[in-house]
Amino acid sequence: MKNTIIIAEAGVNHNGSFDLAKKLVESAASSGADYVKFQTFKTELNISKTAKKAKYQIINTKNKVETQFEMVKKLELSFDEFLKIKLFCDKLKIGFLSTGFDFESVDFLDSLGMDYFKVPSGDITNKPLLKHIASKKRPIILSTGMANMNEIEMALDILTKHGCEKNQITVLHCNTEYPTPFEDVNLKAMNSIGEFLGVNIGYSDHSLGISVPIAAVALGAKIIEKHFTLDKNLEGPDHKCSLNPDELKKMVTSIRDVEKSLSGDGNKEPSKSEKVNIDIARKSLHINTTLKQGETLKEEHIICLRPGDGISPMNIDQVLGLKIKKDLNSFTKLQITDLI
Repeated sequence: MKNTIIIAEAGVNHNGSFDLAKKLVESAASSGADYVKFQTFKTELNISKTAKKAKYQIINTKNKVETQFEMVKKLELSFDEFLKIKLFCDKLKIGFLSTGFDFESVDFLDSLGMDYFKVPSGDITNKPLLKHIASKKRPIILSTGMANMNEIEMALDILTKHGCEKNQITVLHCNTEYPTPFEDVNLKAMNSIGEFLGVNIGYSDHSLGISVPIAAVALGAKIIEKHFTLDKNLEGPDHKCSLNPDELKKMVTSIRDVEKSLSGDGNKEPSKSEKVNIDIARKSLHINTTLKQGETLKEEHIICLRPGDGISPMNIDQVLGLKIKKDLNSFTKLQITDLI
């Protein structure tokens, strides 16, 4: 039973290399993820040449002098390369997604016929881009890192007024610190978003490890997005807080296991697999001493022992005070035919 869409977020972990991007696609496909997602942009349309890098980007790239523009420009792939990546995804039977950060990139990605458009956290307050994405009339995934509830509500209002139905939007709770401290995850906010705004919910994770996205699925996330890389030691801003290929596979497997565990009807009844254990695990009434024919059965004569295929201890009051029909040895399992 698959309810959760799992997006393996390659992002810019290709380091600007088309060949590395293809290897990331292969890794995502082998993990069992539903989609592999990249980031499509023209740096000049997104970042000024004086924009500074975030603290985590400085730490992870070990470069204090480089500007954000210079860093991101090295991570840019061309539209032609993304077309080839999309075709490679089709060949490996994994869905292709990419976040479009500017009008030209959104238009290009629209021409590829993606299943979803992604609004990144940094553009949740970018009204022109929200309107442009909504105009494509495709399902939308909206990330909410750094946003408050009012800002999410305003973004939803823009999207729904310009071409996207509300039921086509999935809002991802997100924290944009890389890595996100566990005490800042605030996973309960995911459900608050769903309850307050009446939308489909999911989670985009930047914490270390796989425990938080698995917990998010247990809480009802319909989409999980998680960064991955081929090597955490590669140069670049996002590698160190990404999963390696083995961890990505483990996350996918764990999420699928959680889905199975949530697939019951909610009624508390013995499952088919555990019914065979009822007699083995439960106990029934046994005699703890030798009793002679005609003796009256008293509570001090009783011991409850496995197996549970005799008289249930729940029925002890119904047999106390009856007489023993025949001599019984110690630790004999009591049968209703032994009593009169």
